[in-house]
Amino acid sequence: MLTLGGLGFLLACVFGSYIASGGSLEPLIEAMPFEMLTIGGAAIGTFIMSNSMHDVKHTLGGFGKIMKGGRFHKGEYIELLCLLYYFARLASTKGPMALEAHIEKPSESSAFQKFPKILANHHATAIICDYLRMVGMNADDPNQIEDVMARELKKTLHEELHGSHALQSMADALPALGIVAAVLGVIKTMSHINEPPAVLGAMIGGALVGTFLGVLLAYGIVGPCASRLKGIVEEEAKFYEVIRAVLVAHLHGNAPQVSVETGRKMAPNEYMPSFQELETAVQAVQMS
Repeated sequence: MLTLGGLGFLLACVFGSYIASGGSLEPLIEAMPFEMLTIGGAAIGTFIMSNSMHDVKHTLGGFGKIMKGGRFHKGEYIELLCLLYYFARLASTKGPMALEAHIEKPSESSAFQKFPKILANHHATAIICDYLRMVGMNADDPNQIEDVMARELKKTLHEELHGSHALQSMADALPALGIVAAVLGVIKTMSHINEPPAVLGAMIGGALVGTFLGVLLAYGIVGPCASRLKGIVEEEAKFYEVIRAVLVAHLHGNAPQVSVETGRKMAPNEYMPSFQELETAVQAVQMS
């Protein structure tokens, strides 16, 4: 909603100031459909040309994130840390093999069922199960696990950021595409050079609408959307960094409480639960 509010404010200021200064919307309204078809069509065409079908769908899905914001808030971080605490405590007291019943079929696991938000996140569930499974296979070198997880999370972040990069590339191209539309308008005007000045003025004004739209779309809409999507993806990546921090701390031989505290510090400050909040949540898991 904040993105839509910002867009509304932007359009109100741009067109409001234009009207207030005595500008007429008639030339814009007349020229805009054709200029939008030229600029928008060219932008969509270049976007499709430079991306695979998977990347196109992924980028379009990113608009949902732009509208809704990040998926993970304080509640999700508390659930994640509590689940990881449960597994760390279980592995410390009964050994890594005690985790097998939970990680082989997480949908049937009593531990995962206590934290439905984590169970619903298939990526987080897969990461937890995969690396706990590796620990059960005696791949318990914390440095090795940390290195493998870091490379996987870096790869995932790179793939998730592609939508933002694609939108930014489109934003970079839009001013030039606006010039293309304007040049076509000038060519059209020059073919009517014998017309009266009033007619030529209207045609030149229509041509300049292309430049206006290209710049407005680039720096006022598409560019900010790309920046917003990039911020959300990087914020959500912190959620998976928490998993890495807790598992590596556990493999280094730290107590479960210390391991989850290490993970808590990796959460974004905006959503990081306090020490007391996490302790209270962990105690509830411990007593269950």
